[in-house]
Amino acid sequence: MTAITELRGITWNHSRGFTSAVASAQRFEELNPSVRITWEKRSLQAFADEPIDQLAARYDLLIIDHPWAGFAAANNVILPLDDYLPAEFLADQAANTVGHSHESYRFGDKQWALAIDAATPVASFRPDMLAQAPQTWDELMALAEKGQVAVPSIPQDTLMNFYMLCCTLGEDPCVSPEYVVSEEIGIKALKMLRELSVHLPAECFDMNPIQVYEAMTQTDQFAYCPFAYGYANYSQDGYARKLLNFADVVALDNGNRLITTLGGTGLAISASSKHIELAAKYAEYVASPAIQGSLFFDFGGQPGHKQAWLSDRTNGLSHNYFSNTLPTLERAFLRPRYAGHMQFQDNSGAPIRDYLMNGGDEKALLARLNKLYVETKA
Repeated sequence: MTAITELRGITWNHSRGFTSAVASAQRFEELNPSVRITWEKRSLQAFADEPIDQLAARYDLLIIDHPWAGFAAANNVILPLDDYLPAEFLADQAANTVGHSHESYRFGDKQWALAIDAATPVASFRPDMLAQAPQTWDELMALAEKGQVAVPSIPQDTLMNFYMLCCTLGEDPCVSPEYVVSEEIGIKALKMLRELSVHLPAECFDMNPIQVYEAMTQTDQFAYCPFAYGYANYSQDGYARKLLNFADVVALDNGNRLITTLGGTGLAISASSKHIELAAKYAEYVASPAIQGSLFFDFGGQPGHKQAWLSDRTNGLSHNYFSNTLPTLERAFLRPRYAGHMQFQDNSGAPIRDYLMNGGDEKALLARLNKLYVETKA
């Protein structure tokens, strides 16, 4: 009797993260009958927050967020994939990256995960309620004043939106070793977010992107979301009560479209795995262009391989989600990934959210963010 080799993986609890992983594992098992791969899931917030060193102690395969790359490089809790995957395969991944997705998992000249999923905040609207998406910030504000706009505004998302406006106003955050962003740009970005936020229903401040999309599709309260991490699932027939169309984000008065903050997920291999070669074989299978544009997408995934984004098939099945939002992905801002950045990310969104809800002193808020930033850089 053939011995069974078992791998365990951890992902997040949405069709995009879970059923795509389960489907790929099932087919991989069918092709490799001596293998069993079990995927478990956790909440979207836990996906963003839980340290990967704790997960790597329990799982062989991890779906991770790219700001963990610096921590991973410093602590050796996941494996550098350059040592286990063919060079030509990794070269194809780099050549077919969606925006900075592949690069986002590269740190210290090593590749720590495969970008099997690509995402950034994009615009979405109900085509039965709105003829087309707004094209300018002023048009967005006019729609928000009518109460038709939803924005995911939990701490994590408010920080990403703050980064977005800083970038679009001309200054990438967390470049200086001494401050997050200059006072001039920081104050302007905060004030713009606050002006938008006063027109949002209170429940938005407890919503992540999934909850916004559910509210947009399961109720008729909201017609438009100007920026939330995109989910191609909601642009596919039959997935939700109502269909969403996705589009590029609005432009500011300077003519520049918003530069949103790159997200997506990567597939990493735990350094504690006892079956590294097998885990690497599975990772290569999931990230391959053939699987990304077919099985992975068909079962809810949002591919990270560019050929899947250019595919007539995936676009035809998603009302052109991929072609409509690819420009947004291509210019998206790559978040800081220094070893201590997750501590900054976990603690800086809440004070921004509080300011958006209640107002306050922008200079004092920036000073608080700068203090935390310098501490985590150290």
